[in-house]
Amino acid sequence: MVGIVSENSVQCDTEYSTLKKVVVAKPSYMKITDVINETQKHYKNQNINVNSALQQHEHFVQILKDHQIEVIQLPGQPNLHEQVFTRDIGFTINNRLFIGSMSEKVRKEETDVLRSWASDNNVHVEEDLPSSIEGGDIVVDENTVWVGETKRTCRTAIHELQSRLSDHQVVPIPLSGDILHLDCVFNIIDESTVILYPPAFTTNSLKTIKARYKVIEVNDREQFTMGPNVLSIGNRKVISLPQNEQLNTQLEEYGFHVIPVDLSEIIKSGGSFRCCTLPLKRT
Repeated sequence: MVGIVSENSVQCDTEYSTLKKVVVAKPSYMKITDVINETQKHYKNQNINVNSALQQHEHFVQILKDHQIEVIQLPGQPNLHEQVFTRDIGFTINNRLFIGSMSEKVRKEETDVLRSWASDNNVHVEEDLPSSIEGGDIVVDENTVWVGETKRTCRTAIHELQSRLSDHQVVPIPLSGDILHLDCVFNIIDESTVILYPPAFTTNSLKTIKARYKVIEVNDREQFTMGPNVLSIGNRKVISLPQNEQLNTQLEEYGFHVIPVDLSEIIKSGGSFRCCTLPLKRT
């Protein structure tokens, strides 16, 4: 674990401002055991090559460090096979770090590791959101918080979040049942542009989103390879899977600088770059 982090260093207002501090966890014990999403169903028999996953994750972390991003690595736990996906166990809104409420039994203990780290480093956390709410369903853009209404994040928790964020507008986005989290199909990459997989959304939700943003659409194949789950690190730089060529071409046409990083082994468990990062500070 890295250094002492004061509470005032926790600050995130968007998904695309310059990333300064982030929490990750190595995929040291990664494997598909209880199948908990559609991607895992596809790779259940093949499972995860941990050595490959570790190499890809190490390269990804080095890219972050090369861009002067402080990387905090949570300690690995042998019984936590999904721990690499740190985005889900919490989320930062302004200067508040929320601890998620995990819906799947196999993931519930992951929040204990984050809670322990926060306590050791004097970072205040907010928790006890009802039922289930996971960070993969939380997408923040200034005073608007888009929240996926999925099997992992329930309406009761969304209402409670709105009650705690009186100065924000919390917008529930119902998603089709096979979608794991909102960030698998929706990502805001600057103040006026989103990446989107249209079939996941209701007509009304699409209308609401398109009224506010320009939309870069991904197709079925690139949604399966977690195309929307890029990581914006600031200054229009976006870390993306090189295999998603059509998406990356569109990003470049929109003026983004694409940083290609192979995370294909980790993606087999249902998450990509955004899923593998819990931002604590953006400026």
